[in-house]
Amino acid sequence: MTADVLSKGPAGPPPDEPVLRLEAVRKTYGSAVVLRDVELEVPAHSVTALIGASGSGKSTLLRCANLLEEVDDGAIFLDGEEITDPRIDQDAVRRRIGVVFQAYNLFPHMTVLDNITLAPRRVHKVPRDRAEADARELLDRLGLAGRAGEYPDRLSGGQQQRVAIARAVATRPRLLLLDEVTAALDPELVGEVLAVIRDLKDEGMTMVIATHEMAFARDVADQVCFLDAGVVLERGVPDEVFGAPAEPRTRAFLRRLTEAGRL
Repeated sequence: MTADVLSKGPAGPPPDEPVLRLEAVRKTYGSAVVLRDVELEVPAHSVTALIGASGSGKSTLLRCANLLEEVDDGAIFLDGEEITDPRIDQDAVRRRIGVVFQAYNLFPHMTVLDNITLAPRRVHKVPRDRAEADARELLDRLGLAGRAGEYPDRLSGGQQQRVAIARAVATRPRLLLLDEVTAALDPELVGEVLAVIRDLKDEGMTMVIATHEMAFARDVADQVCFLDAGVVLERGVPDEVFGAPAEPRTRAFLRRLTEAGRL
């Protein structure tokens, strides 16, 4: 996929403005505090990896960033605009953010091509011929040339996840959120999806990735955030977090992964 496919669109904010910024974000479900005063900045053209045990708040953070969950306190900014302001047009915000979940969520009654072009045509009003040309280019770059007319149930899990990624980037989002996108895949299919994400990084896509793939996070991320009980307990460049973590909880988490042969 070429950078041109991803980069067309309105001019962005000043280069020193983070694409995504969370300030003291707090989220609760009943009496359970899921996010506790989370602070996070995601610069343009960077990759932030969220790591931590299941239930640490990674997925909730992503859902809050896309306004799928309402925060209880704090603020979230996209390109300097507070998107948690109750007066904001949430649909307009979501048009600037791409999301890929571990469940592919493809429309089973639509072909691959229709899945990818639906949002560009219906939401962004891209002419059909242009939307389909862009989608076919994406499919070619993702190793799915010739699959445009297939239905999702005819594809492997890895192919379906690559289609889901193509659908998310087809709208040329300002920010891409990926939530454990390899969790539902057989081990032999994980590599092909991770290769796509590496390509997106090389093309300058701004991404926040919740992942259990520690080697991948170490390889592709510009910053790593370790979440523990809803708190960003430690953050830094991958070599610091994985090589010399400062927090005892981070060290214990990584030690468990090492003992389990996952790091």
